[in-house]
Amino acid sequence: MSDTPFGFGLPPEEPENGDEGKKKDPAGGGQGSGGQGGGNPFGANPFGFGGLPGMGGPGGADNPFAAMFGSLNPNDLGAAFQQLGQMLSYEGGPVNWDMAKQIARQVVAQGTPDGTKDASVGPAEKAAVEEAVRLADLWLDGVTSLPSGASTSVAWSRAEWVEATLPAWQQLVDPVAERVGSAMGDVLPEEMQAMAGPLIGMMRSMGGAMFGQQIGQAVGALAGEVVGSTDVGLPLGPAGKAALLPLNIESFGKDLGVPKDEVRLYLALREAAHQRLFAHVPWLRSHLFGAVEGYARGIKVDTSKLEEAVGQLDPTHPEQLQEALQQGMFQPEDTPEQKAALARLETALALVEGWVDAVVHEAAKSRLTSADALRETLRRRRASGGPAEQTFATLIGLELRPRRLRDASRLWASLTDARGVDGRDDLWQHPDMLPTASDLDDPDGFVHREHLDFSELDKMLGEAARGDGDDEGKDDGAK
Repeated sequence: MSDTPFGFGLPPEEPENGDEGKKKDPAGGGQGSGGQGGGNPFGANPFGFGGLPGMGGPGGADNPFAAMFGSLNPNDLGAAFQQLGQMLSYEGGPVNWDMAKQIARQVVAQGTPDGTKDASVGPAEKAAVEEAVRLADLWLDGVTSLPSGASTSVAWSRAEWVEATLPAWQQLVDPVAERVGSAMGDVLPEEMQAMAGPLIGMMRSMGGAMFGQQIGQAVGALAGEVVGSTDVGLPLGPAGKAALLPLNIESFGKDLGVPKDEVRLYLALREAAHQRLFAHVPWLRSHLFGAVEGYARGIKVDTSKLEEAVGQLDPTHPEQLQEALQQGMFQPEDTPEQKAALARLETALALVEGWVDAVVHEAAKSRLTSADALRETLRRRRASGGPAEQTFATLIGLELRPRRLRDASRLWASLTDARGVDGRDDLWQHPDMLPTASDLDDPDGFVHREHLDFSELDKMLGEAARGDGDDEGKDDGAK
């Protein structure tokens, strides 16, 4: 994670070998609009003027505007005010997603802390990913009744991952950000709210921009950690597209002592297994995202922290409000409904990740000598999360982490032994057929319990409906 997170600091130019096509965000621009020049206007102190070049000189602390105008050349000054104008003039939803994308791409361009820079994916790496996904799907055919869910396989750069996954992040983050936007107006005294329309509008614009910066920072950092499109247990990429990031796979496997081809193939198995689940369980995506949204509705904003930031709001120091966001203002409501929402979400994530873990292990254990070691590494990785995941936990008050992954994996393996592959996978027909949190405590009880066959129930209901229609027709004829 950068030492200057969430700010307006404009990073260096994107590397010459960056993502395909060397895309440039229009708002980001090149060197003249905020590249790494001698006068990066907001690089060290996001939002505030205190960190501007020249601020340490005589008079800097007492007269920030004099220091600013004295140290910036016209191009840098124009870029600074252009971004300030973008912040204040934003009139969209609760998050400025254009800014989020711009910041995320800038973070990617800066590279990861280990010095690894993003790079375009070459033909050889693309071919290796395509072959790994093809072989993974072939292996998975023997361990699950769900057919392949990947119509295509792609190898992404980090910047391409950012572009492809932002729509999913928007669906996850907007519900929480909307609550913050509303809270920004609510913290003003009621008698002032009628007169403070412009101020509330400005605050919401700033809130949208600040959320955009922080989400962009976190997405950009996460792009340096993930190895595919389903790392957090949610389908972040386009449907039917199995995606791997060769650069991050290389970093992931660097110190494992496992051949690169085996690492790539094991991760391809996980990506392909996720794709099968999300493609052939049509209700699963909306179930997971709905669980996140349901949890978000119960989150309360720490208005005391927000009131303090708003009360001290200074147009030249809006970083005070930003710092409140960084420190986290979200707390779950201590209500039965909120606890139930959290339990549903955690159980759903655990069931998805547990099924993938069990299926991939079954496919790999007799074929890859490193299967056990890679399985344990991935389990620990998902259990602990990285810096970017921790940032999202701060921002939206939620950790997208399968806390009961091992329990769920054991339950799915037991189901396979007791009912076979078809009997196990049939449970994905309907959400009411899946194990609950209490079932993870008593897997044997769930495995040997009789379960209602929803396909037979649907058939019975259909026949009953047709029978009612026939009877009604006979009655009409009798009349």
